[in-house]
Amino acid sequence: MTSPAPVPVVLAGARGHGRWHVENVRRLRAKNLARLVGICELTPLTEGEFGGELPAQSSDFGALLDSTGARAAVICTPIPTHTPLALAAAERGVHLLLEKPPAPSYAEFRRMADGVAAAQVACQIGFQSLGSHAVPAIRELIAEGAVGRVTGVGGAGAWVRDEAYFRRAPWAGRRRLDGADVVDGALTNPLAHAVATALALAGSTRAEDVAGIETELLRANDIESDDTSCVRVTTVRGGTVTVAATLCAEHDGEPYVVVHGTSGRITFWYKQDRVLLQRAGHGPEELRFGRTDLLENLLAHLHDGTGLLVTPDDTGAFMRVVEAVRTSPDPAPLPDDAWHRVPGEDRRVVPGVDALVAAAADRLSLYSELGAPWARPAHHHPPKEVSPR
Repeated sequence: MTSPAPVPVVLAGARGHGRWHVENVRRLRAKNLARLVGICELTPLTEGEFGGELPAQSSDFGALLDSTGARAAVICTPIPTHTPLALAAAERGVHLLLEKPPAPSYAEFRRMADGVAAAQVACQIGFQSLGSHAVPAIRELIAEGAVGRVTGVGGAGAWVRDEAYFRRAPWAGRRRLDGADVVDGALTNPLAHAVATALALAGSTRAEDVAGIETELLRANDIESDDTSCVRVTTVRGGTVTVAATLCAEHDGEPYVVVHGTSGRITFWYKQDRVLLQRAGHGPEELRFGRTDLLENLLAHLHDGTGLLVTPDDTGAFMRVVEAVRTSPDPAPLPDDAWHRVPGEDRRVVPGVDALVAAAADRLSLYSELGAPWARPAHHHPPKEVSPR
């Protein structure tokens, strides 16, 4: 059998996180799976910036897809551009890896997902943590009753980000920009993986799996969006998923998701593919897993029909969380005595927030329920009619 020719790929957004995608396509080129035929950027890359001979470049995504004959595209551009770019690719029959969050609102998400489905193109959403082999392994442990009956899933992300982080792009730290939804925020963008992974382990990934959502959104930085927030999702099957996040941590922590059971718990550090199983009558077991790259999975799907790991419908519940954040009241600024600047580091810290984030994931409680003096009561988002498709 002859191996298939490498799939021609166009990358929209090659700076910032896009650099990772450049390197990933190079890795896949070495395996004869993909080749980068075009880069879509408003300002062209230089050869020095790209690190070698450049493929075709254009600021017109559709024209670039047409001229290069691309069969797949990676979209790693500002959040408000995701839907129009995804639809431009779908109209041309070009398959997609679309970065997370897939859209800034539930309506834009549905427009994208429905358009992609109608065009019958494959679309993978870039939640890399869901490519971890730990996810199906944990689901199996849960199904086997390794930790008894599951009582809830928590998620915790305590990250350090300096003030420059919120100035890295015009849309950073914004809820809206030039009249369009952006919905950048701790839960919806940098720590979105914690939310998506917690929902996945709860077996509640689709929009219709969500019964209700509570949000508490706050900010220490001088931004529009939230930098210290928590969300609690009630699932249709009666479960609870609570995720707490901050970008104002005292110390940079490794984010994790924890499955609580009646006779144990499973902790998953999703960036490290590392799992700790603690259960009654057994010593703690640490497990390590590999992961499948999502672009490689998309290419395998195109080659032989391998199932996609993260379809748009698999992110419907996550998008319900994005919509809840979007429609919440604007994040409340923390009182001046609740945060301080770190000398010489250009960043704001909320003292005690690291422990609070961990406690929220541990007790499935919101900041206000844990007695944070600066928290305000949760905003409730009652269940809405959601079209399953």
